[in-house]
Amino acid sequence: MTGAGRHLAAAWLAHPGGRAVMDCLARGGHQALYVGGCVRDALIGREASDIDISTDALPREVMRLADAEGFRCVPTGIDHGTVTVIAEGRAHEVTTFRRDVETDGRRAVVAFSRDIAEDAMRRDFTMNALYADAEGRVVDPLGGLPDLDARHVRFIGEAHERIAEDHLRILRFFRFHAWYADAARGLDAEGLAACAQGAAGLDTLPGERIGAEMLKLLAAPGPCRALGAMEQSGILARVLPGAAARDLFPLVHLEGSLNLEPEPLRRLAAIGGAEPEVRLRLSRQQAKRLSQLRDGIGAVAGTAELAYRLGPETARDIELLRAAGFGAALPAALDEDIALGTQARFPLRAADLMPELKGPALGARLAELEADWIASGFALDRAALLARR
Repeated sequence: MTGAGRHLAAAWLAHPGGRAVMDCLARGGHQALYVGGCVRDALIGREASDIDISTDALPREVMRLADAEGFRCVPTGIDHGTVTVIAEGRAHEVTTFRRDVETDGRRAVVAFSRDIAEDAMRRDFTMNALYADAEGRVVDPLGGLPDLDARHVRFIGEAHERIAEDHLRILRFFRFHAWYADAARGLDAEGLAACAQGAAGLDTLPGERIGAEMLKLLAAPGPCRALGAMEQSGILARVLPGAAARDLFPLVHLEGSLNLEPEPLRRLAAIGGAEPEVRLRLSRQQAKRLSQLRDGIGAVAGTAELAYRLGPETARDIELLRAAGFGAALPAALDEDIALGTQARFPLRAADLMPELKGPALGARLAELEADWIASGFALDRAALLARR
């Protein structure tokens, strides 16, 4: 078990909260190590979003020690060994070393362990089975460092066994390739074959879990190669029938040329597919925005009208999707038209057409006048519109 003398150089390592939690566990006579994403990301110079700690202390002991130090504890997943310890304003997910006792592809029954190697073996990829002590010294029980250095996303042990434990690892394989792999080397052949062979297991997973993974994949700076491999292996059609990976390439290229940040719903609109809001169990807000984007691509409304009806961000995204999908240039006056539509305010209200009109006739006439106003470039004023009523 070695880390080849490697040390982390990350700002979070010096955070007083993390040091306090690690010291608290050490004073209690326990081993405590940072683990997973925070270690992996620190080694490749990326910011860590979550701080995870692995320990041989049992969950109740973690809570007892943390309470004694005055830290706030939340039993986030105590049955599975996880306690959230909040120290110095930062949350730390502290999880007892574990081994899988029983798995069914969706959830695992775990037993607590005191063996770091057992804990490492239950993880998905070698680059995620990296640990570091309080001083940042890397511990690599399974030889994940060479894979991380090579940007090689590789399952721990037998790929098909890791997938059988949790079918979501199929999608995580592609997502991690999009985020961490060396694009020039291609996907791990054994892992790709195991994903294709185990694809039927995805049918057993809740749509929310699949949707979350798909959106994370689409948020990667360069997801096209991973999505293309998903399509070629039949996995994309399984989770989102009708989606086309090739339709993402022009959009990603356009985003890059404009230095735009990735936006997963915009990219989801580009690849199409049947009922993504249902299959991926999108939130109501996400489903509404996706529907606006997909409907807007083929709508006759111009940029200014889109901005007026849907807001500036959605209008810009629709024009990006149109340009990428149709192989056309963005409108020359894109920014000006977005500003025009965003600032426009229809000068009439329903009361202005009453009592002459009411009910459905009132709504229909108001909509006609609004359409006239939009067609005028928002130039018709209140008096001109009232003269048409």
